Amino acid sequence: MAALRDRGYRFVAVTPATHRLVNARAENSWAASLADVFGWSRRFTGGVLDADLFAIAAEAGILEPAAGSAMPAWRSRLRAASLDGLLLLHSAFPTDAAEAVFFGPDTYRFAAAVTAHLHGGRPVRRAIDVGCGTGAAGILIARAWPEADVVLADISGAAVALAACNAAAAGTDKVSCIRSDLFAQVAGDFDLIVANPPYLNDRARRLYRHGGGALGAALSLRIIKQSLPRLAPGGTLLLYTGSAIVGGRDAVFEGASAILAAAGLTWHYQEIDPDVFGDELRLPAYAGADRIAAVLLTVERPA
Repeated sequence: MAALRDRGYRFVAVTPATHRLVNARAENSWAASLADVFGWSRRFTGGVLDADLFAIAAEAGILEPAAGSAMPAWRSRLRAASLDGLLLLHSAFPTDAAEAVFFGPDTYRFAAAVTAHLHGGRPVRRAIDVGCGTGAAGILIARAWPEADVVLADISGAAVALAACNAAAAGTDKVSCIRSDLFAQVAGDFDLIVANPPYLNDRARRLYRHGGGALGAALSLRIIKQSLPRLAPGGTLLLYTGSAIVGGRDAVFEGASAILAAAGLTWHYQEIDPDVFGDELRLPAYAGADRIAAVLLTVERPA
């Protein structure tokens, strides 16, 4: 990633629908820039990358032959997205693989929520990014509190591997990357627990998209349940997720309310974006849904 940064690389990751639409334009069949190769995941021929960068990418195993080309051509297996001065590796488009590692607009909204919390000045000694994916949120925490012990945990081995690469590139030395189903392989309490779990009903059951249950809310509610006993005194849970709204009813809000009713904790629930992934509403699983909202749950344990 240092090689990309040295060359002035920058790319803002978009939704899959936007990515597909932009790449479908005739003029975008082939890459003509670094952003085309490592952002838009377009095939490229010799000359698009300088010789040094091509050698670095090839040695790292990032490049693969591009299918369907009459001339020698390649494609990057990974993308790199810009976030707050960082470059974070994630899977190439389209993210069809079962263990694809995703970065997109949800990541930016989640990161903004975490950053806003960090600006509150509450000290962080130990934190965990549950279902870390690229590790974006955990890395932001580690940058803000360099002496904190920060755990990046994910059930996906591919995610843990990329999160480790991203953390190393960011220079966050006290970050630990652990393959774990939520807290299963992680011990102890935390001052800060953050999570941006998958929240859709994905027919392919891809790890980064499928939240479980009829409308994708099951994993989010499971994270709430498992997080509460792991919150240290004065600790905070930030859960950024999505919820299908059906007949005006919010399943995540109702589920969270039931879990938190007897917990004796302070909590706040808000919609960050009232309408995300609207194309999902065409699918049978969402036949009765009005919309899918991006939401943020903040839970605080008294000191």
